Amino acid sequence: MPDELLPPPKHIAIVMDGNGRWAKKRHLPAAAGHKAGAENVRDILESARHLGVKALTLFAFSTENWNRPKLEVKALMALFSDYLDGHIDELKKAGVRLRFIGARDKFQAALLKKIEYAEQETSANEAFTLTLAVDYGGQWDILNAAKSLAKKSRDGLIDVDTIDETAFEAELSLNDIDYPDLLIRTSGEYRISNFLLWQLAYSEFYFTDILWPDFKQEALTQAVESYRHRDRRFGGREE
Repeated sequence: MPDELLPPPKHIAIVMDGNGRWAKKRHLPAAAGHKAGAENVRDILESARHLGVKALTLFAFSTENWNRPKLEVKALMALFSDYLDGHIDELKKAGVRLRFIGARDKFQAALLKKIEYAEQETSANEAFTLTLAVDYGGQWDILNAAKSLAKKSRDGLIDVDTIDETAFEAELSLNDIDYPDLLIRTSGEYRISNFLLWQLAYSEFYFTDILWPDFKQEALTQAVESYRHRDRRFGGREE
């Protein structure tokens, strides 16, 4: 245990897991669980700001989630659309910058237009950054960065011998903010499920059995307090 507590994490990443099980326990369709999970985002955002956190990155929809039942995917896309319709003005007034990471080629034109509008409308906000990972996968992110560097090398824009970690990270998602200090996963699963594979290399992990729709301010506070008692050495060690 460190001699002094760490300050609150500046950036928290969350795998929001357990919506389906939350609905099943209540004999509801999966869509009801996803709706409850989406409504919880607002509460966690406010709680995070109260705790001194400056950025949240939420794993909302993975590249693998396209393999779920078509009706469930359709419901999730509708939730994203409704969230953008109902919260942009609120986020803008609160100084929250909303951004999306992930591939965008599978989105319908109307949803893509809403995403681009939301990012543009909140781009000047600096009080807080909310990132939604949608159609995102850590392997996709790394592969996309490698392809981008390969193309630049092929086109003579960079020398392959000059490629280092800094150059590689510049091609990754979240390249303009500090990487997450803390990863939280709800619902009792102990894996990161292809989320931010590069960016989480030295993050602290926190796992809880609480299902995402039930993960409230008290649970977030407990996760932050657990983080503050950690000893972050980043591979080094004091004498």
